[in-house]
Amino acid sequence: MFYGCSGLTSLTLPAGITSIGDDTFYGCSGLTSLTLPAGITSIGEYAFYGCSGLTSLTLPAGITSIGDDTFYGCSGLTSLTLPAGITSIGEYAFYGCSGLTSLTLPAGITSIGDDTFYGCSGLTSLTLPAGITSIGEYAFYGCSGLTSLTLPAGITEIGESTFSNCSGLTSLTLPAGITSIGEYAFSYCSGLTSLTLPAGITSIDKYAFLDCSGLTSLTLPAGITSIGSRAFYGCSGLTSLTLPAGITSIGDDTFYGCSGLTSLTLPAGITSIGEYAFSGCSGLTSLTLPAGITSIDKYAFSGCSRLTSLTLPAGITSIGEFAFSYCSGLTSIYVYAEKVPRIGRYAFGGCASRKCTLYVPKGTYDNYRLSEFGYFENIVEFDATGIDKTTTSTDVEEVSRYSLNGQRLAVPVKGLNIVKYSDGTVRKVVVK
Repeated sequence: MFYGCSGLTSLTLPAGITSIGDDTFYGCSGLTSLTLPAGITSIGEYAFYGCSGLTSLTLPAGITSIGDDTFYGCSGLTSLTLPAGITSIGEYAFYGCSGLTSLTLPAGITSIGDDTFYGCSGLTSLTLPAGITSIGEYAFYGCSGLTSLTLPAGITEIGESTFSNCSGLTSLTLPAGITSIGEYAFSYCSGLTSLTLPAGITSIDKYAFLDCSGLTSLTLPAGITSIGSRAFYGCSGLTSLTLPAGITSIGDDTFYGCSGLTSLTLPAGITSIGEYAFSGCSGLTSLTLPAGITSIDKYAFSGCSRLTSLTLPAGITSIGEFAFSYCSGLTSIYVYAEKVPRIGRYAFGGCASRKCTLYVPKGTYDNYRLSEFGYFENIVEFDATGIDKTTTSTDVEEVSRYSLNGQRLAVPVKGLNIVKYSDGTVRKVVVK
């Protein structure tokens, strides 16, 4: 009836009206005052769509539902009173209501639909009733003013982009029953500093914590078996993380750009590390590569400039192109594989070929020299049976080198060298 009446500024509806139909006030951008009669029990879809001039509205006590897109784009709405009898709120119901600052949802509501509060950037306070069991995708997307939220106990999953771009969110309490976290669920929540994930969670989907740059502490439950690609991409504030035992692979870009990460514990069951998995982790100072790893994909550790010592396990069969490129701090690499792994182009490009010494198993010098590993000028054979085969560390490096008669050596010299390391160990190394 009033569709597109942009010049309409105020209206009082008569007492006999019991419902507001679909699109009734669609596009009435000039409407600032509206009085609804007490007998209204339902409001249709798109009823107040685009009523950007409306600042406040009191809904009658008899209303039990709010349809899809009902207040979509009501950017001027700052105050809204919802009656206690409402049991359902449709999708996109408050989409783009950027002026809305607080809202209390009635106790009878059991679900929040997709995009319900999308773009409600002014919302700073929201009370969710205890009976809510599901929250839709993008439900709170872009609610940048929201600083804290406690989710009801009945919620079991966090859907795609549910809290994406909630940049002001610093505190979030997740109920114990949650089992999964969807794609982009907390992406761009730059204000979030810590989060404890419930014990029942078994999976974290891709991009889940994308660019959560303020996140410094995250506790992952033991039951997690899969972490999607780019899950922690750009989490530059994250300093340490222990991955659960059930994880068998690290996906592409999983920790890309986590420049603050200094400690990471990988479970023994991991067999592969994906493309760019740790690329740009310039602060990484300690890492243990499990013995079961057989492949390291391209750019996996590219730009890990503080990595000084690297140990590759015996089972490694392939190293992708640029895998360790620009790891400029590397001074020693221990390879335990008797058979030379396949190595992609520029796998160690940008590493100091003269400063870094490559240690290979006894009897394999010629094979490594003739392979792509020949990039390193100093290749030294060592006893691969007497040293721990699974440790990759930035803490252990060569301190000094001596000949058999005790003369200090500036560089490796053909024959038997005695090498002292920063962890206090001394090893005899044969240089051919």
